[in-house]
Amino acid sequence: MARVPRVVVQPPSPSGGRRVRVDGTILGVAYGLMDLLEFLRRAGLDVDNIDLEDTELITWRGGGPEVW
Repeated sequence: MARVPRVVVQPPSPSGGRRVRVDGTILGVAYGLMDLLEFLRRAGLDVDNIDLEDTELITWRGGGPEVW
C-alpha cells in the first residue's frame, strides 16, 4: 500500500493566507480552498477524491477548511 502524504495547513496569517506543507515541504500560502486543492494536485494527490475533513490526511491548525 502506498504511503499517503501528510498535509498540514497552518493557522491563518494576518493577511488571511494559510501556509500549506506536505511531508514537511512548504508548498505555498493558500488564500482559499481552490489554492489548497491546487497545491495538493501539484503534490500528486487526486483532488477529485479528497475529503478536506479527513484527519488521516490533513491536519488543520487554527481552524478547519471553513476558516480563511
